[in-house]
Amino acid sequence: MSTLRFKALETLPFKDFRKDNSVEIPAKLSELFCTNVFSEETMREYLTKEAFSSIMDAIKKGTKIQRHIADQVAVAMKDWAMSKGVTHYTHWFQPLTGTTAEKHDSFFTPIEGGRAIERFSGNMLIQQEPDASSFPNGGIRNTFEARGYTAWDPTSPAFIMGTTLCIPSIFISYTGETLDYKAPLLRALNAVDEAATSVMQYFDKNVTKVTPTLGWEQEYFLVDSALYQSRPDLVLTGKTLLGHSPAKGQQLDDHYFGSIPTRVMNFMKELEIECMKLGIPATTRHNEVAPNQFELAPMFEEVNVAVDHNSLLMDIMARVAHKHHFHILFHEKPFAGVNGSGKHNNWSLATDTGENLLSPGKNPKKNLQFLTFFVNTIKAVHEYADLLRASIASASNDHRLGANEAPPAIISVFIGSQLFSVLEELEKVTSGKLSPEEKTELKLNVVGKIPEILLDNTDRNRTSPFAFTGNKFEIRAVGSSANCAESMTVMNTIAAKQLNDFKKEVDTLIEGGLKKDEAIFNVLREYIKQSKSIMFEGDGYSDDWAKEAKKRGLNNLKTTPEALKQEMDKKFLDLYEEMGIFNHREVEARNEIKLEKYSTVIDIESRVLGDIARNHIIPSALNYQNRLIENVKGLKEIFGDKEFKPLAKEQMSLITSISENVSKIKLGVEDLLKAREAAKSISDSQKQAEAYCNKVKPLFDGIREASDALEMMVDDELWPMTKYREMLFTK
Repeated sequence: MSTLRFKALETLPFKDFRKDNSVEIPAKLSELFCTNVFSEETMREYLTKEAFSSIMDAIKKGTKIQRHIADQVAVAMKDWAMSKGVTHYTHWFQPLTGTTAEKHDSFFTPIEGGRAIERFSGNMLIQQEPDASSFPNGGIRNTFEARGYTAWDPTSPAFIMGTTLCIPSIFISYTGETLDYKAPLLRALNAVDEAATSVMQYFDKNVTKVTPTLGWEQEYFLVDSALYQSRPDLVLTGKTLLGHSPAKGQQLDDHYFGSIPTRVMNFMKELEIECMKLGIPATTRHNEVAPNQFELAPMFEEVNVAVDHNSLLMDIMARVAHKHHFHILFHEKPFAGVNGSGKHNNWSLATDTGENLLSPGKNPKKNLQFLTFFVNTIKAVHEYADLLRASIASASNDHRLGANEAPPAIISVFIGSQLFSVLEELEKVTSGKLSPEEKTELKLNVVGKIPEILLDNTDRNRTSPFAFTGNKFEIRAVGSSANCAESMTVMNTIAAKQLNDFKKEVDTLIEGGLKKDEAIFNVLREYIKQSKSIMFEGDGYSDDWAKEAKKRGLNNLKTTPEALKQEMDKKFLDLYEEMGIFNHREVEARNEIKLEKYSTVIDIESRVLGDIARNHIIPSALNYQNRLIENVKGLKEIFGDKEFKPLAKEQMSLITSISENVSKIKLGVEDLLKAREAAKSISDSQKQAEAYCNKVKPLFDGIREASDALEMMVDDELWPMTKYREMLFTK
């Protein structure tokens, strides 16, 4: 392995590093937009009027597509795809592995007479059959029960990757349980559409559909491929498990928003070209805080399409990075001592009449509409904070949450001091009917002034996991490697549930004799009182907040096992069942999958750390120690017993220190092996994950400290390891 690392580094021409792989970008990126997407414009061109109308009804109204229409769509898709050189098709889906999946089938079909044609039917478009037992299923499918189905999702457009037509699809088991991220997300989107549309009848009866929107921000690291190959821990775990910090990291804050390096810019240019072709509206690129860390962000889109685009983007980024001799890192914390990477999810609700429901309007009526959805969102987070926390839990994100660039594990809501003052005024609303004076005061001086307040909506709070940012809520705690669908499924489910409850309460008050606005104000007043504990404007990193949060009854779920244990609360199980998102068996299966993944990740990291420490660090340290011993012997021969001791004092100290740290590593690895075996023997997934978290992970620190101490001493022996970050961060 050591030889391979040196060979990998030899490929780097350090004199001028990598040569620039220049990319020419078209004058107008808009001309490339959706050229490889079976978009609405393309459908108008290739589909019959009947087929086009059916597809658009499926997208906008959720109506079913008839089989004969599916046949027409399949032929049109094939003709369009083949005009672009496509030879195969695949159902592109998102199983619970955390990556995307695809099985390619050819259009080629032999027929009699030794001839062949290209064929693609409605049956092929609608359904494929991958092996359901080979993907994570949480016990829903046994090894011998292989059958599962992918089914076409017409609400997300098909696209072309290379010579393959990719059809976004859901993935379910033979018995109908969901085995992917998309199916429950679609259910949640439908639930919030129905709930929000119902509430909108108080304000605008012309609204017939409400669409959740998502704008994600993808952070990532770029590492030269040779440097990446030099690190077995990075290759096998996605992060560096040991290695002392470089002299220069991010202390000078000189990377953030700095000039983008030429090599990286060429990568970004080619990435943007590919994004445009696939309809991903990438608009923002910049350096992030940590050295060699960057960000890409698109315009917001409908949630389902946005989630698909993010999953697709992560795949494209890896491919384009490879062409530029980079390896891309999506791990939330690949390097200790510098910022990790997140994927902020900016969520809002939009109507089919063109309104953003989390943006105030020009009159009190529109602002009451804004307050209704604003307060209900806060109430939803208050009621289901632990479920939202569980949705962003992973072994890799545990390293990031609560660090100096990410929100803490305590879920709270930041809305800004001025909006908080507005809610405090609303909290004073009289119970029951309002006097004419109170109505005027509310409409003119409280509700009416919201747009003015939002023009200067106080400062942003980067320590808040859930922050209002003017016309949307930003879920800042989502990790960079995560599939957005999980947090979006939870967010839209809890919003739907809360809006349903709100509608029932308001209708009850109206039936009791209150006018509509009075009923709405009365319910919002109670929600504000009930939700005040979740609202926090201060420093989320402070010890005082942790103490205050505990007083408020807010959980501080610092680890994934803690968070996932909450997910199985009966309150959350009943919520999913009531809203039609999951049945109990599906929730239990997903919880099992996440716990198993957590344990497996820690198990792999422990194996890799033990291997590197024993088989790479120790031999190098002993080689260096032997050279020191020879040096001491030489000094003794030349100067004699008395004179050589002060001259060899430093060498003797190093020899002793090496022996001590080698011993610490050996004992540490032995303890790690025992703890890992003990954890593996536990059959209960929750208890096993807790054992890996509480018994195995803490042993990493001792091995890492001893290894880092040796690395500082035997720099020359281990320079592909020790100098790794210096080389990475200085170019």
